Amino acid sequence: MSLEQAFDRYHGAVFSFAYRLTRRADVAEDITQECFLAVLRAPGRFDPVRGSMRTFLFAIARNLALKHYRDQGGNPVDLDDVIPASDPRPALDVASAVERAVALLPLLQREALVLFQYEGATLEEIAQIVGADTGTVKSRLHRARERLRRELAPYRKVRGIHGTV
Repeated sequence: MSLEQAFDRYHGAVFSFAYRLTRRADVAEDITQECFLAVLRAPGRFDPVRGSMRTFLFAIARNLALKHYRDQGGNPVDLDDVIPASDPRPALDVASAVERAVALLPLLQREALVLFQYEGATLEEIAQIVGADTGTVKSRLHRARERLRRELAPYRKVRGIHGTV
């Protein structure tokens, strides 16, 4: 697969992943650009035996996001940038609460959740992306879900109907 084909196919997914990790479109766009530049500079680093191009790109984007956090003093979430002023409509309040709860997850839990729930990566792909064992990824995903369940418990009953969180 050529870099142009990889860009056309995965640009949106890489940007989405970077955005969900950083919660800032400008930073996500920079990470996405740097991700594809890294492949352009060293195309031989991709080894299809080790995983798919998508997994390879997500791993690069993850490392760039971690570098961004280190460079910014380790503060992965600025809550003022996460959620705009809340909308009085209940459905948007719930959506805002979910977005805020995900943004407040510890970084390793958030990346596992984002990759699994939003990007559709398998546990094995996530393990390759983050450089951890599948069991570690399962544990991070479980802790993320438990934390979300606790954080979103007040929203479980919406308009008299019990929802699932």
